Amino acid sequence: MRGWIRAHMPIGESRRIVNWGLLKALVALVPAGLLFVGSAILVFRLRRPALVLQLLGAIGLVVVVATHFCEALRLFPSMHWGAEHSVGHYLDLGSAVGGFTLFPIGYLLHAFAERKASVAQDEAG
Repeated sequence: MRGWIRAHMPIGESRRIVNWGLLKALVALVPAGLLFVGSAILVFRLRRPALVLQLLGAIGLVVVVATHFCEALRLFPSMHWGAEHSVGHYLDLGSAVGGFTLFPIGYLLHAFAERKASVAQDEAG
């Protein structure tokens, strides 16, 4: 089958069969999706402001993965995915900055609050 594909491709046509950008986006979807689902569960169970920051950061990371899906599949060509100074570039950049800033801040605030509550409980009991 592979030989048939190569034999019937026009000259000068890309012989790449695998879309590596799509594969990378699929691989990145796993951790981003897990962070999103875990953060959403924590927000709905505990309802704390620090966890909302963590959830917003996870949403930013999922948006980064979504922009890479759109770039790999060439969806929404008017966004000019991958081109400098384009809307797609700034959406990707802004989401990455937001995600990699808000998620750790929310996580650390939640961890410090949990530790403070645990220490106070140990001192009381």
